[in-house]
Amino acid sequence: QVQLVESGGGLVQAGGSLRLSCAASGGTFKISGMGWFRQAPGKEREFVATITWNGRSTYYADPVKGRFTISRDNAKNTVYLQMNSLKPEDTAVYYCAVDRRPLSTYVGTGASDFGSWGQGTQVTVSS
Repeated sequence: QVQLVESGGGLVQAGGSLRLSCAASGGTFKISGMGWFRQAPGKEREFVATITWNGRSTYYADPVKGRFTISRDNAKNTVYLQMNSLKPEDTAVYYCAVDRRPLSTYVGTGASDFGSWGQGTQVTVSS
């Protein structure tokens, strides 16, 4: 199984930027799609962005489209989430996860589509 560790979260003012990293070890990271999710207090975990195993396709939730960019560096076993123009509503714990279907052209957008999960990193955007 892939083990994941998120980092890069922090406190920023609205309009600022953060870059999250998700370091993977073991398992099938290089041939697996990856996703970012977030969860705010009292709310369900929601989809943010996904990227296919080879980085050729990405998909974003509407609230972050145009502001966030997901990318990966398979040589470094790392997936990233560049977050620009941050808003207070982006405040949440951000998690990365591994899609259950290796080498798939598509990556799921539901939590049940993913197997391994990281422990999350807190992102707080002040107004």
